Amino acid sequence: MPIFKPSALALLAASLFAGAAAAQNYPSRPVRVIIPFAVGGGTDVVFRILVPYLSEALGQSVIIDNRPGGAATIGMDQAAKSAPDGYTLGVANVSFGVNPSLIAKMPFDSEKDLAPVSLVAMVPMVLAVHPSVPARSVKELIALAKAKPGVLNYGSAGNASAGHLAMELLKHQTGTDIVHIAFKGGGPQVISAVSGETAIIFTTVPASIQHLRSGRLIGLGVSTLKRDPSLPEVPSIAESGLPGYEFYEWQAVVAPAGTPAAIITKLNREIARTLDIPEVKKRIAGVGAQTVGGTPEELAAFIKKEIAMWAKVVKAAGIRAD
Repeated sequence: MPIFKPSALALLAASLFAGAAAAQNYPSRPVRVIIPFAVGGGTDVVFRILVPYLSEALGQSVIIDNRPGGAATIGMDQAAKSAPDGYTLGVANVSFGVNPSLIAKMPFDSEKDLAPVSLVAMVPMVLAVHPSVPARSVKELIALAKAKPGVLNYGSAGNASAGHLAMELLKHQTGTDIVHIAFKGGGPQVISAVSGETAIIFTTVPASIQHLRSGRLIGLGVSTLKRDPSLPEVPSIAESGLPGYEFYEWQAVVAPAGTPAAIITKLNREIARTLDIPEVKKRIAGVGAQTVGGTPEELAAFIKKEIAMWAKVVKAAGIRAD
């Protein structure tokens, strides 16, 4: 009796059917979103606005799980090693593109082990100081740092975090010596600056805007080429003596590699719909971020470009892992 082996085409069709069926019933239980930073940081602030609306769109609870540390590799490694079923997602940001050039033994491959779902937001950053620091402009801060090399310090959310990279780029361009103090997350970073433990902070607008408006921090410059609409009184660093200086934090949703394409498509669609809700746009803009969206393919191309760009910057600025 002949034995018939299923053709590759039949296996592919079966796989696609299974994926489509899974997506049709997805999600049937809560979805976990791993944020590789502490509560209170810029990424956390944006996603805590987004998640309740996304929960409603998906018809299931979306639960934030903060897993800070390891320059965002601890949380992202957990996401990468989770079951590829759509029930555990990760939040990638600029460190996702930097770490491959910074960390010799990455616990995961940024491009192979995590599948792009959607870009969510682009976040301008702001250079600020504690009120006790005698500088009220970028030029004054640079002059102060040059007069006192190695005396001033700044805090970041961790090695290779956006604030660390943005500040090291500024130091490289200005030839200044400012001491780096790494914290475990954006929340502790902001607290250290507000309390005066650290003199300088380079952080996202969402994480610092309430402190800038209250006067507990003094904004010196934003990282975009033009002034940010949420902080119109703060000049851009580019217009304050460093022409061409530009830096954006970004935030995106990724899933474990192998997650069915139909589930990724559904997630992308619902994230896009959520980002298009006027109230979501307004609230995210209110904390200084800009909603973006886009296809998984566009995010994949963006990540590839980020990895290539930061490979050059890390080498030029001499940034090293702890």
